Amino acid sequence: MLQGFKDFVLRGNVIELAIAVVIGGAFTALVAALTENVVKPIIAAAGGTDSIGLGFRVIPSNDATFINIGAVITAAITFLITAAVVYFIFVAPMNRMNQMMKRRLSADEPEEEPIPVDTALLTEMRDLLREMSERSSSR
Repeated sequence: MLQGFKDFVLRGNVIELAIAVVIGGAFTALVAALTENVVKPIIAAAGGTDSIGLGFRVIPSNDATFINIGAVITAAITFLITAAVVYFIFVAPMNRMNQMMKRRLSADEPEEEPIPVDTALLTEMRDLLREMSERSSSR
């Protein structure tokens, strides 16, 4: 039972997954800092100088009813930045590496040439004639 656990932990996928989680957490903090300190102030500035952000109050005299559209835009930008970096740093290189591995594997294996139709028919006819000959000689 412990050997199975050891094999599972030492398998490359688990270690790669752990590294990805750590890098993902660090990258999330970086993107959050970028959007909080750069993107959010720019979006808030679009709301005007006296506003608390890009949005509106449902009840003008109540600050608790403020609908912050800027926060939604900031979250969308954070998502797009994260998705783009994950795609261009992880997904695209992995796809390219998989394609290269497939090419190498296919180059190493000799391709079987398909048997021409006439050869296949002649082989089938030969086998049938041999079978008929064996039946008639066994009588």
